[in-house]
Parts: sequence; structure tokens; C-alpha cells
Amino acid sequence: MSENLLSVASADAIDHLRWALTPQVGPIRFARIVEAFGSARDALGAGAARLSRIDGIGQDSAARIASERDRVNVEAELELAHRHGVRIICPADPAFPVGLRHISDPPICLYVRGQLEPEDAVAIGVVGSRRCTLYGREQAYRFGYQLASAGVTVVSGLARGVDSESHKGALTAGGRTLAVLGNGLASIYPPEHAELADRIAERGALISELPMTTSPTAGNFLPRNRLIAGLSLGVLVVEAANRSGSLTTARLANEYDREVFAIPGRLDNEFAHGTNRLIRDQHAKLVMTVEDLLDELGEVGQALGVIRQSEKVLPSTPAAVGLGDQERAVLEVLRDEAVSIESIAESTGQPAARIAAALVGLQLRGLARQLPGNVFVRVGKK
Repeated sequence: MSENLLSVASADAIDHLRWALTPQVGPIRFARIVEAFGSARDALGAGAARLSRIDGIGQDSAARIASERDRVNVEAELELAHRHGVRIICPADPAFPVGLRHISDPPICLYVRGQLEPEDAVAIGVVGSRRCTLYGREQAYRFGYQLASAGVTVVSGLARGVDSESHKGALTAGGRTLAVLGNGLASIYPPEHAELADRIAERGALISELPMTTSPTAGNFLPRNRLIAGLSLGVLVVEAANRSGSLTTARLANEYDREVFAIPGRLDNEFAHGTNRLIRDQHAKLVMTVEDLLDELGEVGQALGVIRQSEKVLPSTPAAVGLGDQERAVLEVLRDEAVSIESIAESTGQPAARIAAALVGLQLRGLARQLPGNVFVRVGKK
């Protein structure tokens, strides 16, 4: 395998990629395979008989999986990814988003065009109708702009309507935004958003779990929505009809222990029926301003907003920067020896996505430092 192709994916990611390209192996089935054999690499040598012993995989499926797995053209996929400036990562890679490591059905691997940064742990998903009203477009742009101005990464799906407006707002503010696609990264859908996609790749990343040439079929978009929810600390629904895919994203956010927010809409607007029901049934918190959202998000989002707006370094003592309870709890766990996010989550009893967000705030204040291997140490402890 050429050096160029090895730069596209780590050895672990290449092992994961073979499974991701194998028909009949999705995230849930892959997790069972890894649990049975210990790792993606160890499972590659398993024949049909051993695979058939795994819960949920019968003899016929096992035979097909073993046959197709060994015929997958991994090099061709890596070559195509290289040609499009795409890197492929897996949960073993440091760049793999913390929020996606801890959902019930994490992707086998991710295709990324652009750059994922540690601060993307502080992210809000903004979703809504493709056929939204002018009001919906305005609010998506407004919240995208204001969230990015506060230092929050905006996550959406590059679709027409609410999605694209939230991306545009974040870019205009000079902030970061991530677009999760329901197709492979060899093409952009919808095609009229190709220029927008280029801008997103420069200020964030385009992301997909699908092979490079996968078409944007209807069945791809609901699984895509779980990635938007998993990447985010919370999801904001701007406009959604009663049967909108955005409501699925909100439901998944609840399942993943994320916050759900909604902007109220006119009673006679069919594209607001879903959002209004979310609020009425107490499945979402009503927000009217970005401050409402940041208040619910907690001290991390608010602190990032102060730092971004002031554009100055704050004093590096807990009393001076006014740490919130969650940041203080994380800081108490940090020591001179490196500790992982998973260990901090276990010690504090907080979700890993929240821990990652708190660590970003602590790093910006000069109180914590990230080391290779996605581990952290405390800075300036006496």
C-alpha cells in the first residue's frame, strides 16, 4: 500500500474500514463482532462458523459477511478518499469525536473532509425543515451566527432550508461548523451547496459514515441524524412539521442524554407544528435568544462566549475565572499524571460529552492541557 494511502487512514482505521464496507455489517452488528473477538483486526480472521455464533448473526448472514469482507477493495476506497482530500478515522484514533464514542450505535468509521478540533466538543446541532418559512431561515441564520460568535461549533446537515442557513450564519461569524452528510463525500448533496461545502471544509469539516460513492437515498438521512445528535451537547429545532426528520434528531438527542431546544412558531404554520409540540409535551426547552440556550447549556458555553467576545486571556486561577460546578468538578479530578476523558467521566458521574466540553473551557483558561492520546493533565496545580 502506498504512503499516500497510508496517510488517509491509520492501521486501525483501515481495519475498521474493511468492516464498514462489508454488506450486512452496520454499527450494532459490528459492535457485537468486536465484543466477541476483541478488536476489528482480530475479527478479520474469523470464518463463517465463528461469526454465526454471534447473537443476531445467523448462518446465512455469517457466510455472506465472511465472503464479502474478504473481497472488499479497501485500497480503491482509500485512493478515492485521497483524491477528494478525505481522511478516514475510527474510534481508536485521537481525532474521533468524543461525543460519538459514547452513543449506543457509534459509526464504524468516519470520513472527514476538513479538520476536527478539540473545541468541537462544545457543539450545538441546529436542525429543521428543508421547506422552511422565511422566519425559519432568519432564525437558523441568527442562531448559527450567535452560537459561533460565542465559541460554540454549529453542527447541521447541509440540507436546504434551516441546515444551510445555520452553516452560513456560523461561517459569517468566523466560527466553526460541521456538516454531516447523508451520502458519500465523493459528491455534495444538494449539488447547489458545493460552494458552501467548500467553505465549511475550510472552517470546520464535512463528515459522513458512508462509503465515498454512496448516493443520497432517503434511507441514509435518519441514520445521519444520530450523528448530528451525538456530536452535539444539545440540539436546537428551528422549524419542524409533525413528521419531520428533525423530530427524530430530537428524540435521539434525548436518548443520548443531550439537551433539546426548540424555537416556538406561529400556530398556523404547518412547519412549526412539530416544534410547538416538542415544547408543549416538555420534550424540548423553549428558547427565544442564544442566551436562553447558553444558560441551559451550562457554564462551559457561557464561559466560551465571554472568552470569544473579549478576545483576551483570562487569569489562570479558578477564583479569577469564576469556574462553574461542572468545570470545578473536572478540575478536581485532573492531576499531574495524564487522565482520560473516560476516567474523568467515571469519577464525576457526568456524561463524556459534557466532560469534553468542560475540558475545552479549562484549556482556554490555561488550567488544563491535552497530551497525545486524548489524555489531559492539570496546569499550575500547587
